[in-house]
Parts: sequence; C-alpha cells; structure tokens
Amino acid sequence: MLDAMLALLPDSLDPYAPMFVGALTALVILTLGWVLSKWVHRMVVRFCVKRKLDEALGRFLASIMRYGILAAAVIAALGRVGVESTSLVAILGAAGLAVGFALQGSLSNFAAGVMMLVFRPIDIGQRVTVAGHTGGVEEIGLFATTLRTPDNETIIIPNSKITDDSIINYAYRGKVRANISIGVAYGTDLSKAMQVIQQASAGSDLVLQDPAPDVAFAGFGASSLDLLARPWSLPDDFPTMQHNVRVAIYEALEKAGIEIPFDQIVVHQA
Repeated sequence: MLDAMLALLPDSLDPYAPMFVGALTALVILTLGWVLSKWVHRMVVRFCVKRKLDEALGRFLASIMRYGILAAAVIAALGRVGVESTSLVAILGAAGLAVGFALQGSLSNFAAGVMMLVFRPIDIGQRVTVAGHTGGVEEIGLFATTLRTPDNETIIIPNSKITDDSIINYAYRGKVRANISIGVAYGTDLSKAMQVIQQASAGSDLVLQDPAPDVAFAGFGASSLDLLARPWSLPDDFPTMQHNVRVAIYEALEKAGIEIPFDQIVVHQA
C-alpha cells in the first residue's frame, strides 16, 4: 500500500520520498503509542481495583506505564524522521538529573509515599503517632499524609518525615490497651483497692471484656502506692474510653473510702 502511494508522487518529489515515508511511519508510531498507552492505563487501573489495591497507588502505577509507553513511542518516532535517539536519550537523562537535584526534597517525599502505599505501615482511618503527631489518618498522598486530631485539627506531614522516624500504629492489631496510673495512700488494703479499680474499669463504657481489663502494682511512690489500670478498647474509642475509666475509678475509690493522696509541702519556720 505504501509503494502504491509513493508511485502516485510526481517524479520531482522522488528525493523527498524517504522523508515522507519516515514522517508517515512516525505518525503511525505515535498514534499506536497513544492508543496503547490509554489501553494500558485502563487495564492497570482495573487490575488494581480487582486486587483491592490503594486507588492512589493504582493510578500512580497506571500513569507510570502510560507515560513510559508514550516516551518510547516519541523516541521511536523521532528516530524514524532522522533524529538520533541516543543523543535524545542523553539529553533527556541530563535534564532529568538536573530536575532531580532541584526537586530532591519533593522526590524524597514521593519515594516515601510510594513505599507507604506499597507496604501499608499505616492505613486510612487508623489512629497513629507519626513524626511526633497523633491522630487518625485521613489521606495518604504521594507527597504528604494528612492526620486529623481529636481536637479536629488537620496536620499535613511530608511522607519522608514519616518513613524516617518510628511509626506507632494503634490499630494495627485491632485492639489497644491503656495504662492508667492511680495512686492510693500507704496503709490501704492493696487487694481491695485493686479489686475496686478492676471492677470500675470492667464496668466502664467502651471497655472490651475480651481481653478483660486488669490491674497491676506499678511500684512505691513518694506518697502513694502506684497502681495501673489496663483496660482494652477499639482504636477509635481509645480517648473516650480512658476518660470513662478515669471517672469510674475516681467515683469507685471515693465510694469505697480509699484515699487518693496528693503531694504536700510542709514548711517549718525556724
């Protein structure tokens, strides 16, 4: 078909026939590359949805595949019209290196975001402590992660800050335990105090019964016997659960006549 089209050209245009063929071939390559890139983009997105992968990760992988195919098509098309592909690749590599140095911090956040989306140390809706901040994860982006605190504050943290530091995920195991410190006066019946605290904890709202809350003797304080109430709750209920347990323990100790001591300073005048 191409030979038939070339035969229709006037004899005066014969010297330009190779250029015409190259341009036509380049146009076909670009068209096929464009169609193939869109098809691959759709397939990758559908694959990620079926595999229940993160939406942001799926779109990122699909975009990488699409632009990779387009870049290959452009290089191949330019080669057909006489542009040396090796020189073009060298120029693009140098330009990419310069851009990489200029955007070093952003690329670090980007790489950290990809790692978080792949390995999932945290997930949306989980309560976490990252980069010194505690809150519920609202969004995991390619460059930054958004937390919402119990006070309804929005915290946006660069991803590299998260991956470079320790991560505390309170929801990773599905349950979380509180350690609530209580001091009782010296001379208190320790067994009775521990029983009162355990019953108050178990009867509080949002406290899980499996595993059951327990009480531990933490040590001897300066003016008190230090105990720890250790109730469990679901991660989303954790702050409210601690409040409920503290109120219940205070009321139960007061009702049982068990003293909660406080520090006092005695000044002697010489």
